[in-house]
Amino acid sequence: MGRQLTELIEAAPWREAVTYRDTWPHEYVLSEKDDQRDLLAAVCARFHASEGVTGRFFRMSNTYLFVGDHKYWLMTDYRKISPLAGEDNYVINRARLYRDRRDFVIQPGDTGRHDDYPTSPATQPID
Repeated sequence: MGRQLTELIEAAPWREAVTYRDTWPHEYVLSEKDDQRDLLAAVCARFHASEGVTGRFFRMSNTYLFVGDHKYWLMTDYRKISPLAGEDNYVINRARLYRDRRDFVIQPGDTGRHDDYPTSPATQPID
C-alpha cells in the first residue's frame, strides 16, 4: 500500500481558499492539478471504511474525516469518485477544528469566525 494518510496530508501543497478568508477559512488542494490522486484515494478509502462523520453546513449534509487538528471533506460525494482514474479534478478541503459543535453542524447566524459563535444550540437534524 502507498504512503500513510498523514504523510500524504503533510506533503500536499495546501492553499488558502481566499474567497472565504473572513467567513469560512479553509484550505484546499486539487486531485489532478496538484497531483494529489493518492491523497484523494486515501480520503475516499477512509470514507468507504465508514470513518467519516456526517455533518451539516447550513442545509447541506456532508461527510467529514477528522485527522489531527483538521477536518477534511470533498466537494463531490465520495461514492461517485474513482480516485486513481485521473479523469476529473476533485477538490479536497480542510479546515482547522473549532473543537465545539460547529465541527458537526453549522447553523444560521454562524459566520465561521471562531469568536462569533451563535448562542442558541443547533437544532437542525443531521441526515
